[in-house]
Amino acid sequence: MWILFTLLAAFMQAWRNAFQSQLSKEVKVAGVTLARFLWAAPIAALYLVCLYLWQPVGWPDITAEFSLYVLGASAGQILATVLMVKLFKLKNFAIGAGLAKSEALVAAFLGVLFFGTQLTGLGWLGVIIGGLAVFMMSSAKGFKDISFKTALIGIACGTGFALTSLWVREASLILNLPFPHRAAWVLLFVITLQTIVLLVYLLYTDKQTLLDLIDRPKPTFLISFTSCIGSIGWFSAMSLQAVPYVKTLGQIEVFFTLLISMFWLKQKVAIKDMLALILIALAAIMVVWR
Repeated sequence: MWILFTLLAAFMQAWRNAFQSQLSKEVKVAGVTLARFLWAAPIAALYLVCLYLWQPVGWPDITAEFSLYVLGASAGQILATVLMVKLFKLKNFAIGAGLAKSEALVAAFLGVLFFGTQLTGLGWLGVIIGGLAVFMMSSAKGFKDISFKTALIGIACGTGFALTSLWVREASLILNLPFPHRAAWVLLFVITLQTIVLLVYLLYTDKQTLLDLIDRPKPTFLISFTSCIGSIGWFSAMSLQAVPYVKTLGQIEVFFTLLISMFWLKQKVAIKDMLALILIALAAIMVVWR
């Protein structure tokens, strides 16, 4: 079941990234970040209500530890999304999304160091191959001309998403509820907090960006919708399986990304970048098979 949720998440995330890439050409970074969460909270609440109608269970027991994980995950995802939008402005959509996929590699390292995850030799080989592929995509002319700025932003973005995923899983495991209710509660708490923080920030610092989102209801809703459905997939999968395995399998997103970039956004992708995307997918397979 975690594999199906991961595939759903990867497919929806590829589309969300595409919509964000388009909106980033017209709206500031903070606005594009808010678009990810603006309509997601009501959708997440509706999903949770449907779960309770299907299978009524008790209410979650909210502890201080759970709250800290939710706060960390919320902040990490906001920061990572901001960095991803910056990547879209530095390079084209496929390359920006590919660099953000360093998330899987970072999650593997952090999972092994701090969360008790173990990788075999084949798994570590996959991690190394994936890392090389990320640096390939950050380079304009191969390894001889690596763009360190783009690479560092990509790795920082991946680290933010990795920490978010690890904290989301920990928060989900704390709740005294069955799957998938615990994942749905974590999703609702995280998205609601993120929406409130970004709305308050923009109301006090940049109201024009909010007006820009209101003037673009269709792309804003599409970003929120695909983001929320993708998050349902990620949060559910991570409630069932360790984060490094979920995120490495989730790198199948690169194929969806490549297809969207070529056939919908009409962007050219160099052969080197195609090879890098394929290497990332290969790394995902090796880590999952471990």
